[in-house]
Amino acid sequence: MNYIGKILPVDGYMVDLHGNLPVDYSKSLTHLYLPLIGIKAVMLYQTLLHEMEFKEIAPIQTHHTIMNYLNISLVDIYEARLRLEGIGLLKTFENKTPEQTVYYYVLQSPFSPNDFFKDAMLSQLLFHHVGQDKYSMLKSHYVGHFEQPSGQNVTASFHEVFDTIIPDANAYHKVERIPENQGPHIDSIDFSWMEHMLKSRMIPYRRVLTTENKRIITQMMHLYGLAEYEVEKCVLWALTDENYLDIDEFKEACHDTFKNARKEASVQLVTRETEPAPTKRQQPITKEEQFILELERISPKQLLEDLSSGNHASEQDLKVIREIMTTQGLPSPVMNVLIHYVLLQTNMKLSKAYLETIASHWSRANLKTAKEAMEFAKREKERYRQSIEKKQNQRTYRKQSSKEVVPDWFKERKQKTTTIQTDTISEVELQEMESILNKYSSGGKNSHLQG
Repeated sequence: MNYIGKILPVDGYMVDLHGNLPVDYSKSLTHLYLPLIGIKAVMLYQTLLHEMEFKEIAPIQTHHTIMNYLNISLVDIYEARLRLEGIGLLKTFENKTPEQTVYYYVLQSPFSPNDFFKDAMLSQLLFHHVGQDKYSMLKSHYVGHFEQPSGQNVTASFHEVFDTIIPDANAYHKVERIPENQGPHIDSIDFSWMEHMLKSRMIPYRRVLTTENKRIITQMMHLYGLAEYEVEKCVLWALTDENYLDIDEFKEACHDTFKNARKEASVQLVTRETEPAPTKRQQPITKEEQFILELERISPKQLLEDLSSGNHASEQDLKVIREIMTTQGLPSPVMNVLIHYVLLQTNMKLSKAYLETIASHWSRANLKTAKEAMEFAKREKERYRQSIEKKQNQRTYRKQSSKEVVPDWFKERKQKTTTIQTDTISEVELQEMESILNKYSSGGKNSHLQG
């Protein structure tokens, strides 16, 4: 991995701490964070932390200082910095001037050992890194086991004691809270698809999709690389009789789904390979390439709404799509291509029977991306066209064998008609592509392209 030139020894740095350190933060760094990010990242964190003592004397120091302290290369320091940023222990700000580049390192407070185990993603990662025996020992030592007292629970509820204008939703269901602005930063996802799924099953979605539960679902989805239909199954499996999400059951279901679907893979925290910046030749240059990129990014719900000029997708259409994705296991990008293809072939009508027929075929083909699905659809369409031409040639041969005289002008007219129909279909597809792409390049809230 090439990090040379990312930072220079003469580049300066300043250090600050956001929040307050928990009393037992060193135990968290040593026993919980160290297996995930490595010794160099932990050493860098502790070095920067203690460098704060010299803020008044030397507010700006060079990276050459850290190299001497840790006795490691600048490349190792940069990689350790990335690991701290990724795990949520560091935020970095760059300030470039003609004289010098200065980095402002803002250390983030690590979790206390008890709060570490409340973070679903970090605790699961630790489990996979150290194994079940070591994990159980650490959790037992730092969290302990709470013995449920015997007898009747007579604790007064929130609403028996307080009267508020806006009731606290968590008064009805206990949710373990962790300090905010901590832990790995994960991009949020759109939960509208899960809301529709829960409502269609008459499950109170607000009870399931609380803020805390959304955070955990998002973490597990990213940790195990699960598709939407796989997460749906895990959520339904982990619901209690009162329609609350059992977090432990949900995490276990996600782990089992990962193991069953990806027998060769393992969950480990590794540094992502950096990709070179795309050259101009690698950038999407055609409308079709831009369209494929959008189909990779948006959800099937968003595609349906874009195809219907921004109107809300109907509950019936979403139900059909959800069932097909669940039963056939199609990823969202492949489902997007399928929706667009079927709508073009059926005069913008979403035929369930037609969708199911093609979906089962595409599922057997094991398509994973929008590009694969688009190319597969083209090949199938070309095979169908060749099959039709072959049948037409056979009919023409039989007619000629019967010595039936066909005027030349009729052949020419028929040939022109066929050509016009083929061109018309292609033009319709192109216009539909243009229409959707224009919505993304028009500067709306869902815009991802710049024309």
